[in-house]
Parts: sequence; C-alpha cells; structure tokens
Amino acid sequence: MRIAVVSAPAANGETPDYITSLAKGMSMMGHHVDIIDVWKEDGMRLPAYEYIAVAAEPVSLFSSKIPENISKVLSKGSSLVGKKSAAFIKKTGLFSARALSNLMKVMEKEGMRINWSDILFNAPHAEAMGKHIGA
Repeated sequence: MRIAVVSAPAANGETPDYITSLAKGMSMMGHHVDIIDVWKEDGMRLPAYEYIAVAAEPVSLFSSKIPENISKVLSKGSSLVGKKSAAFIKKTGLFSARALSNLMKVMEKEGMRINWSDILFNAPHAEAMGKHIGA
C-alpha cells in the first residue's frame, strides 16, 4: 500500500525522530512510505496515496493549536474526500488530547475518513503504532 506520512512539527526544521520511526514501522510491514513535510511541500501529491497519516505536534507547550500549514497542505491536495487516514499528535504538553481533536477536525473538513488516531509518546512508541497501519 502507498502511504503518505504528512509531517507537521511545531517549527520548520529537520524531520523529528518520531515521524521517521512512524514511517519505519509502516515500511517494515511492506508498505511504500513517503514523508511529506508541511513546511517544505505543498501537498499536490497526496491524492496519489491510498492512505494518509498526519503526524503533528502542538505549536507550544501550553497550547492545543496545531501548525496552520497542515490545513494549507491538505486543502491543496484536491480530491481527498473519502481517503482513509490516521491522525497522530506528539505528546508535548498539557493539551495534547485537545490538539488531536483539532487535527481531526481539520482532516475531516477536507473529507478524509479517519479510521485511527493516537497520541505518540516517543520514537519507539511511534514505530510500534506504524506497524499496525494497513494490517
């Protein structure tokens, strides 16, 4: 299965280790996985994937806001209606559950069908979660 992992860290920079571990777990199950960074790419390739996993982290320690680039990337990827998807938030502060809810609202606004969501604690936990996608 072709899977896109949409990486949405709080700030522009390198891809965080929990996102690469999530992708590694998916690829260990035999899936073709590509990481799409919301700070560097526009999301035009998203309709080509069968499954889209969005992994984000809240903007700050005491906030439930997610990076605004997520909605921009998802809206540019036309025809995402009905796509199977997963929503993941990195546990960073007090409002991670609320941030996960906000992420799911953004994804559902684009018509994506979320069949799994979870809060990621660290890289090994993310890798374990990645092994369950598409199984």
